[in-house]
Amino acid sequence: MTGSQNGKSTISRDFLRAFYRVLRTLRGHGSGTVAGRRALERLRAACDAMTDAEGRLEIRIVRQSLYVNGDALVSDIDNFVFYGHVLDTLKGAGVGIVNMEEVPEARDLESLLRLVVRLSSPDDDPTKTTKLQRAMTSQQVHGVSIEPPIAAGADLPGEEERKKSAKRAYEESVAVSKELFTGTRMGRSTNVKQVKHAVQSIVDGVLHNEASLGGLSTLKDHDEYAFTHAVNVCIFCVAIGRRLGLTKAQLYDLGHAALVHDLGMSRIPREILTKGSALGEADRLRMEAHTWLGALSAFELRDYGEIPFQSMIVAFEHHMKTDGTGYPECIRPREPSVFSKIISVAAAFDAATNDRAYSEAQPADEILRELWEDKSLGYDPVIVKALINLLGIYPVGTCVILDTYELAIVHAANSDSSFLHRPIVRLLCDANGMWMQPAPLVDLADRGDEGEYSRSIIKVTSADRYGIQVSDYFV
Repeated sequence: MTGSQNGKSTISRDFLRAFYRVLRTLRGHGSGTVAGRRALERLRAACDAMTDAEGRLEIRIVRQSLYVNGDALVSDIDNFVFYGHVLDTLKGAGVGIVNMEEVPEARDLESLLRLVVRLSSPDDDPTKTTKLQRAMTSQQVHGVSIEPPIAAGADLPGEEERKKSAKRAYEESVAVSKELFTGTRMGRSTNVKQVKHAVQSIVDGVLHNEASLGGLSTLKDHDEYAFTHAVNVCIFCVAIGRRLGLTKAQLYDLGHAALVHDLGMSRIPREILTKGSALGEADRLRMEAHTWLGALSAFELRDYGEIPFQSMIVAFEHHMKTDGTGYPECIRPREPSVFSKIISVAAAFDAATNDRAYSEAQPADEILRELWEDKSLGYDPVIVKALINLLGIYPVGTCVILDTYELAIVHAANSDSSFLHRPIVRLLCDANGMWMQPAPLVDLADRGDEGEYSRSIIKVTSADRYGIQVSDYFV
């Protein structure tokens, strides 16, 4: 991330925190207190910083996401309370967009937020926005305008540019993974800086563009499986680690370990890797040796301390179960590290949902259910649950049939954890079998005028059956 991007991110976080404090003050003692006046001053200063940097200030709500001047605010463990409170309060008052060409006077800003707090409620009254706009006119609020919520099917702001950026990061990471594996197989030295740059791109991409980058994990390329698998596992691990509250530095180390976790496979004979049937005992033992061979390969990449030590540990441990069984067999009892547990879950999911030389891809929803229910597999239940929260019951790229007889693919998990079974989907085909162009986004948590869900998933189906290339909708 560049210095300007870091600065912009800091300004956005300061703005969100200041916004939250004013809302809480107005719900409590009011802005007339010393604390209230200070909170309002901080918010105006944060608004000043935003308008000075970009010449405007726009707050936009799309589904369960907050955008400031077109950039998504990231909801993480540090700002989860602020993010949720501001989002719920604005949505509750019928606000979809707040526009400021310049920072309003303190009196106007206070009047606006008082109205927002007073009118905010959890009901689905479609006249909320109109009521707020009329109240603003009545109280002569100047310098700011309000617009209603954006239609559920609308794309996120800057969607196309984010897709392009995610695709570049993904393709570059696959190329680095290919060079890493091929170089190790051929005994060539590897450019460690390229590996670190690829990991940094993935971490930054997940932090700011998770949906687009995660969607690219649906790319299926049998010939490039080893390289895309490493990148996909890296993406899943960073996203899981983010939800577990890891710091950015820890995410970099986790991402690096994930990208090289299967490096030992480069030292396994090709005839074993491409064998199209179950492996015999001798071949199975040679395949299992990729764990300690991977640890040795990672050690040889250290390059004066450039490679995190954790990467060697993970390469050795990622096929161990939580009780220490699995392989390789250890002389002394040991419990795999947290990084190893995260990577083993992510790797198992990606491997099972992709075609390999000796097995066909399985439906993602069935794999998630198996990882959660089959305790004999030995995966950490906390990490499996984090993966399910990340992907939803229906992971990104799943092809589904709705009760409206429309065909859709899952675009993103619902950010509200109570709606894991109601993701954001992209409609591909209507009830009459007509393909939809463009394919609109729909939130399955949306309800009709009578309070009933407008659409629900009734069945998971195969994208291949309908000739659908899922990755086309994410690139």
